[in-house]
Amino acid sequence: MFCDIRGFTPTAMGMDPGNLMALLADYQSRMVSVIQAHGGSIDKFMGDGIMATFGAALPTETYAADALRCVEALGAAAKDWRDQRQGGGLQPLAIGFAVSAGPLIFGAVGDGERLEFTVIGEPVNLAAKLENANKAEAVTALSTAETFALAQAQGYAPQTPLQQRPARPVAGTGAPIDLVVLLP
Repeated sequence: MFCDIRGFTPTAMGMDPGNLMALLADYQSRMVSVIQAHGGSIDKFMGDGIMATFGAALPTETYAADALRCVEALGAAAKDWRDQRQGGGLQPLAIGFAVSAGPLIFGAVGDGERLEFTVIGEPVNLAAKLENANKAEAVTALSTAETFALAQAQGYAPQTPLQQRPARPVAGTGAPIDLVVLLP
């Protein structure tokens, strides 16, 4: 799963460094607590981006369902944060989310001086591309129809009806993908 603040780079360019770091800490603490509450593990922070896994570091049979439930909760947390910022006279920030599931490799990368655990594989690459596709699809959160079907098989039942978008172009994938809008 990937999370990313929309339009963060131009916002960050005009901010005092201390305020910028405080903003990132506030955002990350809100998102991380929700991710962990749904069984996710933080893989890495990439500026305003967060990469999380479900079922890789902590094996579970419901990883896809957990990830989609998490996206619903993250959407609510993002809305609360946006409303609080706006109510306090601050710029409201939107966050995008994307989830993809499938076989991947989980392990340590680096050298003897610095190692970090991470995941590698097509689902990781696809989730990053889907997060970018949120902009083209004008939505907050996307997944593939395949991931959605897997999550349903693992017991996921969406809180609201989800929109299917068959055969959609996703930059960098080479072929259209059947998408599911998790959050409009």
